[in-house]
Amino acid sequence: MLPLLTAKQIRDADAFTIANEPISSVDLMERASKAFVGWFVNHFQDKQQSIAVYCGTGNNGGDGLAIARILGEHGFKNLTVKVIRFSDKPSNDFNTNLERLQATHIKITEINKGETDFSEQADIIIDALLGSGLNKPLAGDYKNLVEHLNKLDTTVVAVDVPTGFYTDAEIPKEATILKTDITITFQQPKINFLLPESGPYIDCCEVVKIGLSEEFINAVDTPYYLVEREDIRKILKPRKRFSNKGTYGHAFIIAGKDETMGAALLASSACAHAGAGLTTACIPQSGLIALNSSMPEVMALIRKDEELPAIAWDKFSAIGIGPGLGKSTDTLQLLNDIIEHYKKPVVIDADALNVLADNKQLLNELPTGSILTPHMKEFDRLFGEHQNWWQRVQKAKAKAEELTIYIALKNDYTIIATPEGKLYFNSTGNPAMATGGMGDVLTGIITSLLAQHYTQEQACLAGIYIHGKAGDELALPNRSKVVLPQQVANHLPSTMAKLIA
Repeated sequence: MLPLLTAKQIRDADAFTIANEPISSVDLMERASKAFVGWFVNHFQDKQQSIAVYCGTGNNGGDGLAIARILGEHGFKNLTVKVIRFSDKPSNDFNTNLERLQATHIKITEINKGETDFSEQADIIIDALLGSGLNKPLAGDYKNLVEHLNKLDTTVVAVDVPTGFYTDAEIPKEATILKTDITITFQQPKINFLLPESGPYIDCCEVVKIGLSEEFINAVDTPYYLVEREDIRKILKPRKRFSNKGTYGHAFIIAGKDETMGAALLASSACAHAGAGLTTACIPQSGLIALNSSMPEVMALIRKDEELPAIAWDKFSAIGIGPGLGKSTDTLQLLNDIIEHYKKPVVIDADALNVLADNKQLLNELPTGSILTPHMKEFDRLFGEHQNWWQRVQKAKAKAEELTIYIALKNDYTIIATPEGKLYFNSTGNPAMATGGMGDVLTGIITSLLAQHYTQEQACLAGIYIHGKAGDELALPNRSKVVLPQQVANHLPSTMAKLIA
């Protein structure tokens, strides 16, 4: 897992690296600037384009000065540096890089406090105004400058963090933030980059390594982690010789009603494709032909006339409930039956979550280690209204600890909150997967992995990762605009095989 650091912890990592590598702070700045330029020159190859580098007088501005100088060394001829002197306290490394830049032929202009002439004609703006660590909204001169830049029709590339953006903590609703086409960030994504509040300000984020101490990063005390490919390779287990269907568990999917059988079919299909030895779907009578036609591998347990069937709970290794069930009284009865008779963790999604939201006392009665998979609106129905995603993430952490459950809060980077207080951000998935039924597939995958005797944490981490990875493998090579849920379910064996290989 990649530990994700707050702005303060990143500054501490800088300091630790400087002291223990050892390396001077200005040389670490040079290394970061070269990493930025390395990415930039590979993607902006027209050296005749005009580039304006906006530099504050702190260390982010020092990065910008070094970047301008190095771009000049790479043959970019049409460079202008604008030093924004809204602060009276330049950093030492800023001053050092300004002296180095002044020894070149690159044009340097200054904008001082109170100035309002921000005319700009450059094709590309490089933003090195403030960087990380912002703890209050932009005001005064900075606010006016950013508002002006946001009105321009030009490409904006941020150095590490867009000006005005909070890397962690809540972002005020009315905050003024520079809108960037690309943010080239140092060492690792910042926590708020992984939340939807970043969407209006960061079209694309690229991470460049700058050699901060891995020893420090891996030892830091943080609840935030990014799940990567190697983490999932360590979790997934190959299927061994002499195993059989009994080896891989019996999954039970309780889903669907007359008009929403598609949800049950998708969840059951994903469960089988993700490797459950046996899958049984508890569905209405009207869905039996559809199930037998589309997934003859899946067994059926029929719910007739909203009456609950007799269920031999103990024979199931894992249960998933909710997709397409509706909010009728039989959904509540099924939940009550599960709580009364089944003591293993349960995967709860969709309408089962909505029923829980209407009967919140049941949250305290769920089997220990159960897994809730809400999207934003379902989460707010369960745990109250939230003003932003940072609040949701903190509430998910608190509720997972309080209720001893796992919460997978669905998002571009789905966040898994654990009873131990950890928050894992998933790194796979893409906008082509934004279509109805994709959550039903995820429910089936997680239930399948639980049935195969993965732990709840492993089932969440691996299930969400392979769900997104299958979508990536389908969408990205062909630049597909839409990937459908059944395609993802069908592709799961291939995705899992590649990860295990």
